[in-house]
Amino acid sequence: MKYCYEYPRAALTADIIVYKKTDNQVFILLIERKHPPFASMWALPGGFMNMDETIDQTALRELEEETGITGISLEQLHTFSKVDRDPRHRTVTTVFTGLAEHDLPVSAGDDAAKAQWFSMDSLPPLAFDHDEVIELFRKRILK
Repeated sequence: MKYCYEYPRAALTADIIVYKKTDNQVFILLIERKHPPFASMWALPGGFMNMDETIDQTALRELEEETGITGISLEQLHTFSKVDRDPRHRTVTTVFTGLAEHDLPVSAGDDAAKAQWFSMDSLPPLAFDHDEVIELFRKRILK
């Protein structure tokens, strides 16, 4: 079924913070973007919701497509809706978090050129508003 409206609609995405704790350090999983915008920059895994899935399903699908990770429990952290957060168009994202209980092998796929663990103490420059997303994660989850 096609929906037509007289005014524009925002796109909905899911972004995922997978993290692990080892010896007083916290690591998060980032992907290197293959495509514009922000090609070759690091970002949280994530992507656009399909019309036939929930936002929770989107998060699980995108995580698997971009990093190869499956079977991890995810919880919603926050929805980010700043008007200019994506240079392509109006995009709202729901961010999910998941704790990796053990070492998870990662493999880049789909829109990701690379997938890599980074210490929270030495993150690279990030695409979109992902620095703000990670700051909220620090405040709420890593208190």
